[in-house]
Amino acid sequence: MGKSDFLTPKAIANRIKSKGLQKLRWYCQMCQKQCRDENGFKCHCMSESHQRQLLLASENPQQFMDYFSEEFRNDFLELLRRRFGTKRVHNNIVYNEYISHREHIHMNATQWETLTDFTKWLGREGLCKVDETPKGWYIQYIDRDPETIRRQLELEKKKKQDLDDEEKTAKFIEEQVRRGLEGKEQVVTFNLSKGACSSSGATSSKSSTLGPSALKTIGSSASVKRKESSQSSTQSKEKKKKKSALDEIMEIEEEKKRTARTDYWLQPEIIVKIITKKLGEKYHKKKAIVKEVIDKYTAVVKMIDSGDKLKLDQTHLETVIPAPGKRILVLNGGYRGNEGTLESINEKTFSATIVIETGPLKGRRVEGIQYEDISKLA
Repeated sequence: MGKSDFLTPKAIANRIKSKGLQKLRWYCQMCQKQCRDENGFKCHCMSESHQRQLLLASENPQQFMDYFSEEFRNDFLELLRRRFGTKRVHNNIVYNEYISHREHIHMNATQWETLTDFTKWLGREGLCKVDETPKGWYIQYIDRDPETIRRQLELEKKKKQDLDDEEKTAKFIEEQVRRGLEGKEQVVTFNLSKGACSSSGATSSKSSTLGPSALKTIGSSASVKRKESSQSSTQSKEKKKKKSALDEIMEIEEEKKRTARTDYWLQPEIIVKIITKKLGEKYHKKKAIVKEVIDKYTAVVKMIDSGDKLKLDQTHLETVIPAPGKRILVLNGGYRGNEGTLESINEKTFSATIVIETGPLKGRRVEGIQYEDISKLA
């Protein structure tokens, strides 16, 4: 019985499932659901959740295709960079390793029809070096990662700083040598004058005997002054360093507040409102709680009144502003991810004033934060 079951559809399906991959023809990219057979795929296409996804996709199909194309490109390039680096490799080898992951984006959901089209596009965009051979297309990753560029700039800056330090040290040594030579010349002239005045009697001998001690006292006083000046200069430098570090932190924080914005804002456990009319009056203008965020731009929400679960894009949702005194979550900007309390609302400028309640900035009062950057916590 065991041998006869080896080639049955059930046994074949179980072996395919154990490998983690199944037939592409029974995969729904919109719902990200893999069906086992044709009957399962047919039942899925008739389900209510699939119909809802089709309605959402019909609003702007190009947006969904662009999203899938971007995800496919990013994942493919990430695998190429991490696995092969800047080595020259056959494009089919990279693609076979990419599709071995069960949750990958399928190419039939992107703007490219074939792997050759995608390879040529990578070459035109300057993301990879591509060349065609009798054995097929070969690709070579061009590392333009901002992190890599930043590390290279830091290394160059460090080398330049080391060179500057060496130059400063060399100049300091030259200055010390010059001062030492000048001091020796002064001592020599003093000794010569001493020899010239040796025949003038006891007075000149006394003055000559006092000469070295006077020179020592002058040298000791000069060294004390030099030490005091060096100490004062080091203290002033430390103050300048402390001040510049504080100014730098403040500048970084202000720059973060101005520029730390993203095009996605969904966060778990916030209350949102459904604004799309494609789902009917049952869900339009109704509030829901975000239970899960998928790929930054999509959320699984649970309706507050009915308990239904929906999968929606962030373009079909908007934030909910609570009453003053209620808790909120910052969704965008420099304070992203911090919880706070709503203090007041300015209806003329469509902004609010909040007080941060978590993180290192706890207790800070923030004015003029936009409505779309905060939402009520569940």
